[in-house]
Parts: sequence; C-alpha cells; structure tokens
Amino acid sequence: MELLIVTGMSGAGKSLCLKSLEELGYFCVDNLPSPMLFEFTSMCKKANPPIEHAAVTIDSRESLLSRSPEMVLSEIRKLDVPYTILFLDARDDVLKRRYNESRKRHPLGLAGEAESGVRTERGYLAAMRDAAQLFLDTSDIAARDFSSCIAKIIPEMSKEQMTVILSSFGYKRGVPVDADIVVDMRFVENPFYYESMRSLSGLDAVVRAFVLDQPYVREYLDRLHQSVLDMLPLFEKQGKHILRICFGCTGGRHRSVAAAEEMADRLRESGQAVRIYHRDLSREAQDIELRVQNKEV
Repeated sequence: MELLIVTGMSGAGKSLCLKSLEELGYFCVDNLPSPMLFEFTSMCKKANPPIEHAAVTIDSRESLLSRSPEMVLSEIRKLDVPYTILFLDARDDVLKRRYNESRKRHPLGLAGEAESGVRTERGYLAAMRDAAQLFLDTSDIAARDFSSCIAKIIPEMSKEQMTVILSSFGYKRGVPVDADIVVDMRFVENPFYYESMRSLSGLDAVVRAFVLDQPYVREYLDRLHQSVLDMLPLFEKQGKHILRICFGCTGGRHRSVAAAEEMADRLRESGQAVRIYHRDLSREAQDIELRVQNKEV
C-alpha cells in the first residue's frame, strides 16, 4: 500500500484535501494521532481486499497531545510502507482572513484568535514542512477548484523522475509560499512602460523577445538552467517528487512569464518533466485595464 500524509497550516485546506482524496478512491482518516500510524497501516494491509491507497491528516494538533514535531516525524519514519508527505500552506494574511471569516477558533491561538495561532503553528510545523515531498500553496485556490488541483498533484507521487513546476507571479500579490527557488526578474526593463506591449504578456513573441534580448538575461537563464540540472539529482536523493521554481516580476504578466516559458522550453529540451502555470497573468491584465481606464499610466 501507499500512504499519503497530509499536513500543513490550519485553514490551508486539509479537510478539502481529504474530501478530494476520497473522491479519488483513497481511504481517508482525519486527525490521526501519530502513535497510531503504524497500527493504521497494518490494518490497511490486512483488510480484505487490502487497501492500496490511504491518506491521513497529521498536523499541529499533535502539540495538544504534548508531542513535539520530532516525535511526530519519528513515528512517521517507523512506517514500513511507502509514504509521501503533502504540506498545504497559504500566506499568513489569507490564513487569518479565512479564520476571521469563518469565526472559528484557531487551535494554537491565544484565546483562539488567529494572529498568534498562525505564528505559533508556523514555528511548530517547520520541521514537517522541511520533511515534505509535496507542497501546495492554496492562497489563491478557490474551494470549487481544489479537487482538480489535488488530482494534478497525485500523479507526481508515482513518478520516478522529478517534475519541475515553473510558475510566474507578481511581487505585489506576494511570493508563493510553496516556492523552492524564487527568481527575481525585476532587473529587466519592464515592457509595461511601452504602450505597444502593455496589453500583451510574456506569452506573446514580441514581449518574450524584448525580455530575452535585455543585457545579461540569456546568460542568467543559461546559468540557472545548468544549476537546476545539477541540483535535481540531489533533490531526488532527498525523496522529493517536485521542484517548484517561481519567477517573479512586479505584476506577474510580462517579464516573469517570459522567463518561465523560456526555462520550460530549455528544461524540456534537456529531457526533464515540466509543468508550468502563471498565477497572476489574468489578474494583472484586469489591473492594467483599470489603470488605463483611470489614466494612471
């Protein structure tokens, strides 16, 4: 059997994740105390028919049982079945907003409030985050889209070759919390300030050529490409399934998109499995349109 251990920040979507996994055929148990993990997997193997895919959530509520992160990880490492740890996270402001909107008590917050709860929990879960093979930043994922996001992640668990996930983002909306490597493209001249390219994006040939032809850009991407290829075997040795490289610029529509697309092409030519998405591409287009209408540019 294979076990998926879902952990992460309260409010990041662990319950939605478990519901999505059930829809995918997983046998799921929420908030299983870590000392019961070994017994749980033994029961799954002895079931008739045996349970091949199971998922459990283990999170900061372990601290309420006086169990340290090191104790939790020790129980996980005792398992005699293949397992993968999926860590769900979100930006602090998003986690606080979700708690305040739902009016739920945070399990680790002073008097249940979210401010101290998020801060305390992030410290408690740091070791679990470092041990995770899969990460998902749910800050900008709507509840209705959660199942499709989980379905995209699960296939990566069974791949022997790592998948490199490339994304673009805008710094003005925050750095993705699940990034392994963040690449800042703000040293490149911004196509936004050229009216002919303002409404376009890094997906358009003219913008991509403009970005790549700037001083040092191709050399910079050459070096980054080689560094990634050199690092991938080391990440694989640590049991990682996914490496996330996030390219950022101010809005997340021009420079970061062009750089991410260029890196995707280079890695594919090197025989690497690649997926790519652009977090802020559409939202920045809306912002630009509003700014043009208000004559702010």
